Amino acid sequence: MQIDIDALMGDGPVIPVIVIDDVAQAKPLAQTLVEAGVRVLEVTLRTPAALAAIEAMRGVQGAIVGAGTVTTPDAMRQAVDAGSQFMVSPGLTPTLAAAARNVTVPLLPGVVTPSEVMQARDAGFTRLKFFPAEPMGGVPVLKAYASVFRDVRFCPTGGITLQSAPSFLSLPNVSCIGGSWFVAPADVAAGRWAQIGAQAREAASLARPNS
Repeated sequence: MQIDIDALMGDGPVIPVIVIDDVAQAKPLAQTLVEAGVRVLEVTLRTPAALAAIEAMRGVQGAIVGAGTVTTPDAMRQAVDAGSQFMVSPGLTPTLAAAARNVTVPLLPGVVTPSEVMQARDAGFTRLKFFPAEPMGGVPVLKAYASVFRDVRFCPTGGITLQSAPSFLSLPNVSCIGGSWFVAPADVAAGRWAQIGAQAREAASLARPNS
């Protein structure tokens, strides 16, 4: 059954952007995050352990697990085969858009410029990742987009911190944000579950005026 992209983006204020090197850390990390109230988990395909980590996390009750950094049709197929329930890409190409139509797993493609937003919308996507958010203008850019692209909702990701998150979440065209501050690779590798859990609870409690 395909997950509704709006339900996915509305599940919580922050989707963790996870980089994992050791599959043994995958399940305890997912358990920690779910217990803290963070259920939607994005595992980036940046390490050899990523696909196995997705499979392991799918075994955690309550977790909704997806693949990030999906940039090719091959990566998309591998992510789906590993059990990904959603996919996130830093950008969108015609090839990737075509491949996404052949799977039942929703894709959240990345955009930056107005032309990219329009191209994504022409390809059938109105729920988009704004990446990299802070380096590309952040809150002021998304504010400008709100009146121009009224049917588009964003998940800004990239450089967002606990301190800057509320400014993004207050925007009318932002459904959620992506963040990595509470799943730092060093903390994951060291198994600092109590620390990660406390930071995740803080992230999960961020206010979302538009929810």
